[in-house]
Amino acid sequence: MFQLSQIRCFVVVANELHFGRAAARLHMTQPPLSRQIQQLEAALGVPLLERNQRNVRLTPAGKAFLPEATYLLEASQTAASVARRAASGEAGSISLGYVAGASFVLLPRIVAAARAQLPGLDVVLRDMSSVEQYEALLSGRLDVGIVRAPADRADLRSASVVREPFVAAVPVGHPLAARRKLAMADLHGQDLVMYEPGQGGSMYELLTAAFHAAHVAPRYVQYVRQTYCVMGLVSSGIGIALVQASAAGLRVPGVVARPIALPPDTVSEMHLAWRAADEKTNPAVERFRRLVLAFQ
Repeated sequence: MFQLSQIRCFVVVANELHFGRAAARLHMTQPPLSRQIQQLEAALGVPLLERNQRNVRLTPAGKAFLPEATYLLEASQTAASVARRAASGEAGSISLGYVAGASFVLLPRIVAAARAQLPGLDVVLRDMSSVEQYEALLSGRLDVGIVRAPADRADLRSASVVREPFVAAVPVGHPLAARRKLAMADLHGQDLVMYEPGQGGSMYELLTAAFHAAHVAPRYVQYVRQTYCVMGLVSSGIGIALVQASAAGLRVPGVVARPIALPPDTVSEMHLAWRAADEKTNPAVERFRRLVLAFQ
């Protein structure tokens, strides 16, 4: 099989049609250049050049082979460049998991920043719960995740990227919609749409713990997983809900958002999670991680 060095020699000779000038361009003498061409012709089993003391001409096989040989050289250079860029983290692909709440503000910011600052990096999005993301990180099916709860394993890392208050989503026409600001006690005995427990996102655990500590007992009328669904149910009038403040930007018809006084540590939080080993072995993940953490 022929080698790229032989292809390179042939392309230069074919363009120059002169061994002396070709050898000068390749920074070599004519005898080794002639051997490279002879070895290429032997590997292909056909003559590529007709040469005598005065002239060098391409054979029909040489004319047909020249554009393919030129493409091979360009492709090899492209492949080398792609490999170097991937090794430095400038190019490649990463899979990014995210909880639905990240799609309101954080995820669009991340995607826009990655396109602007890491244009060679292809970010593939995966809508997953926090539990699903941690399982996918451990199995290697996911590179980075935006999760609700921080990592609790030695082989995973996480960092907080968003902390925002909760607001009360109230149906239009509900008595509490007339208030400018609510207190936790206002929710006692009220019908409440609550996040589904057991999703590893801590929203249910966080809010129910705050209610318990304040001796507030809402009536839970529905448990759902996604904030979009929470807002839709509030719009239907079946109850109030506590949602992250950025969800108010959805502007769901029939719903008004009201500030509510909660304990200082009762906030909606999101974390960036990744495998600890990737900090040293995956340059693309490391560059992406630094980009996102710069949002703090």
